[in-house]
Amino acid sequence: MFSLNFVRLGLLLSLGCLLLGSGCRPRLSPVEGARANQTLLLGNGAEPGDLDPQLATAFTEFNIIIALGEGLTAIDESTGEAVPATAASWSVSPDGLRYTFHLRPDARWTNGDPVTAGDFVFSFERILRPGLASEYAYMLFPIRGAEAFNAGKSADFSSVGVNAADPHTLVIELASPTPYLLAIAAHQAWFPVHPPTILKFGKIDQRGTVWTRPENYVGNGPYRLAVWAPNDRIEVVRQPHHYSNPSAGIQRVIFFPTDNIPADESAYRAGQRHATYDLLPDRIAGYRAEKPSPLRVDPLLETYYLRFNLTRPPMSDQRVRRALALSIDREAIAASVLQGSRVAAFHYTPPGTGGYISEARQSYDPAAARELLSAAGFPAGKGFPRLELLMNTDAINTSVLSAVQAMWKRELGIEVTLVSQDFRVYLDTMKGLRYDIARARWIGDYNDPNTYLDMYVTEGGNNQTGYSSPAYDQLIARAATTSDPAERYAVFQRAEALLLSDAPIAPVFFGARTHLLHADVFGWKPSLLGVRRYQTLSLSAELNR
Repeated sequence: MFSLNFVRLGLLLSLGCLLLGSGCRPRLSPVEGARANQTLLLGNGAEPGDLDPQLATAFTEFNIIIALGEGLTAIDESTGEAVPATAASWSVSPDGLRYTFHLRPDARWTNGDPVTAGDFVFSFERILRPGLASEYAYMLFPIRGAEAFNAGKSADFSSVGVNAADPHTLVIELASPTPYLLAIAAHQAWFPVHPPTILKFGKIDQRGTVWTRPENYVGNGPYRLAVWAPNDRIEVVRQPHHYSNPSAGIQRVIFFPTDNIPADESAYRAGQRHATYDLLPDRIAGYRAEKPSPLRVDPLLETYYLRFNLTRPPMSDQRVRRALALSIDREAIAASVLQGSRVAAFHYTPPGTGGYISEARQSYDPAAARELLSAAGFPAGKGFPRLELLMNTDAINTSVLSAVQAMWKRELGIEVTLVSQDFRVYLDTMKGLRYDIARARWIGDYNDPNTYLDMYVTEGGNNQTGYSSPAYDQLIARAATTSDPAERYAVFQRAEALLLSDAPIAPVFFGARTHLLHADVFGWKPSLLGVRRYQTLSLSAELNR
């Protein structure tokens, strides 16, 4: 009797829903609702500190900026090679020193203004001005005279090899042949900024103006900035002036900033994300067993490592730094802590970067580490000060660095305190060298060993260790002027061996992009550099099953 009444009740409810129309339909999740309007929902790690392409330094910022602007070239996700972007084509002189870029005549800013060669000249002057103090200014140093202008040795920008031959022709002259020039031209440091907007809100080299607010932002990318609600979301929407088809593919991208990896995963499971930014290693096996599986483990040109602050004793002592580096059991971290999702890093440059593989190693040798620490005046760790190990708030950082902390105590008899900071505060602390030891990660800006090894030249914008070695500087400078690939890579081998021996850093593991991806997303290819052009993606209700 009860069962019959229950069935009748169900039929009555179904009839009521039919009569009322859509009022009784199940409520769509954000992911399901996104299909109709082509809105991509992405976890994006930490809150961005800046959306100024010439001042931003974090990978999570570039994820957003790549939607808002573009350089002369772009990076193809699958190959990591440069493809046309704002420049439709280019030519290179036989000696490799002169590049002539031909801009698209239909390239436009989000306000409809044409993008001109003069805009690039203005933008290059801006990032190279010493007053802007851009950490990424060195990305333009292959240009003749750029480094001298940035160092203040020349106050005349006409001495820099950049010239607008006409509104759609940009000529760049190099100091020496640079085989990766087209790849770095895709980097955010090379993105143009809109001159009238920059000057409306400040001087050409003024930092931190309000031009990056949504109501003020003018970019040349396929999307415009619509919303920036701190610690909540950043929204970008297709702009009608871009040369690509503005009605095709993803129309809106919503980035959700969070350092909380489990919360990001929970949001995915609740239908609030198409993709997570990361995934805890202990969750990989479970997702791998699902059919179909949303798990993606994509190759990524990344090194996770420790920075040592050489301006503070005892980190100023090479023996101490080497002792710390040699007592890290990287294979145990990769196997146990990271559940085999990453590979132990015994050198700095990821293997195969541009075909280069480092021959030098920082091995696991606790006996040698103890001898070095004793020689530095701290036998069995006696008298060694309690140092702080800085990290940004992140569950993976906590797991990895807790393991390092335990290894140093076990092998060397020393103790360090883990200190966690908000991502923006952490970045500022590293830049200001207000730390003892810091966790760091570097994702290559282009597929060449130079993107890793030129970081540690004296006073390099992303050095942030206080490391200075004339011998190292000379090797990097020599590599920049060596055209023969084999000879150039031989110079890099010597540079990396010196870097690992001097030990301003200690590599821990090589990265991978481990995340969850919804089956509605089409065109999402593995990207070696992690970059992604959202206008090439689309959503479909027809799932790939």
